[in-house]
Amino acid sequence: MDKVKNPLGRLLIFFGLTLYAIYSLVPFFWTTLQSFKTQLDANARVPKFIFTPTWENYQKLWLREVPENGSLIAFFLILAVVVLICLLLFAEHIPVPNRFIYGFVFMGFIAILWGIPQIVATAKFYDYFLNTIIVTVGTVVISISIGCLAAYGLARYAGLLGVVILVGALGFRALPRLGFILPYYWIGSALNLLDTYGLIIITLVAVNQPFTIWMLRSFFMEIPKDLEEAAMIDGASRLVAFWKVIIPIMWPGIISTALFSLLLAYNEFLLVRLLAQTNWTLPVAISRFTGGEDPRHLTLAAASAVSATIPITLVILFFQKHLVKGLVGGAVKG
Repeated sequence: MDKVKNPLGRLLIFFGLTLYAIYSLVPFFWTTLQSFKTQLDANARVPKFIFTPTWENYQKLWLREVPENGSLIAFFLILAVVVLICLLLFAEHIPVPNRFIYGFVFMGFIAILWGIPQIVATAKFYDYFLNTIIVTVGTVVISISIGCLAAYGLARYAGLLGVVILVGALGFRALPRLGFILPYYWIGSALNLLDTYGLIIITLVAVNQPFTIWMLRSFFMEIPKDLEEAAMIDGASRLVAFWKVIIPIMWPGIISTALFSLLLAYNEFLLVRLLAQTNWTLPVAISRFTGGEDPRHLTLAAASAVSATIPITLVILFFQKHLVKGLVGGAVKG
């Protein structure tokens, strides 16, 4: 696409994008305001933009009871999270191998998530948050692991069977969500896996795998075969060449695909609602507050929506550079 050089055209594009950004952000802005209101302010006939904010909704959502030293605990938790995030952001500038830094940060977040219920009395919503993390991470890891191997094989195989597999995967992806419910519900009932992480993860992987394979294959197609062939001539096996030569080049594409898989697993509602009775994830948990007519649930629904949005927003912002690289790399022939 040619760059728009006409000043009037550029102004119109800028104006249109600004309006679209405002249109997209206003609902989240209003929901955020609602989450800091009391029930009286949130249910007022005339919408209130000026009010005295309160943390009561978030306290009810996350805690069964507020500890006496809650401010001190919150300070140290926020400080620990900020330190871990800074380590991630500046890992390239620290004279330590990145794998050690990433491993330390990963273990640090696990320690924080495990330690919070030991320090304070968390509410059920915190359990739903942990369920979401487990399901999301499990889905992404399994989906990307299988997808990389399958996509690499299909990118390097030029036979008719590869085309059949790709078309079959595309048709499988086109099936509606309800098409997966009955078979996986039957499998869960037969194997006593209903309401378990395993069944939910397997189902989400099955739903997401065709998309993962198609997207990763497009990235593998852009990598010349000469690279792994040169490594194999030097004595490396195909698996070693794949792991040490192809994967490092593929990181932007892998991260882009992983982020799309993460969004699917993080936001999935229907499959989790029907396959789990108690081990819900955040989208299902939020529906507890949005599905009733009790006015007390209005502010809790807003607080839960904001709480569910913040983690995924931070992840997307952190990997934004890799996401753009991956999407551009997959879209440009070269």
